[in-house]
Amino acid sequence: MTTYYTEDHEWILVEGDQATIGISAYAAEQLGDVVFVEVPDVGTAFGQGEDMAVVESVKAASDVYAPVSGEVVEANQELEAAPETVNEDPEGKGWFVKFTLKDPAELTRLMDATAYKAFCDNQ
Repeated sequence: MTTYYTEDHEWILVEGDQATIGISAYAAEQLGDVVFVEVPDVGTAFGQGEDMAVVESVKAASDVYAPVSGEVVEANQELEAAPETVNEDPEGKGWFVKFTLKDPAELTRLMDATAYKAFCDNQ
C-alpha cells in the first residue's frame, strides 16, 4: 500500500489496481467545517484531473479532482449524512471513493508523503 498526493490536496491510497481517494488533512484544515459532500455514482469513469466530487465548507465550495484515471467501484455515501467525517478523519473514514485504476503509470506524476509535506510547508 502506497499513499500519493496531488497539488490540489487529494490523497490516493493504492493497493494493487484499486485505490481509495479523498482530500488531505491539510485541505480539510484549510476548508474549515465541512457541511456538504457530493460523491459520484458507482460506475462513473474519470480521467486524471477531472472534477470528481464536491466538498463545501462554511468557508468555500471546492471541486475534488481525480488524481488518476479510473472508474468508481464504491462511493462513501455516508459523507452525505455526516460530512463532518471529512474534518474528523480526512485520510481515513472521510474517504470519498474507491477506484479501479486505468493507468497506474499516472501515479508517477503524484507526490509521496515527504514531497507533499514540503509542498504544503511552502504554501
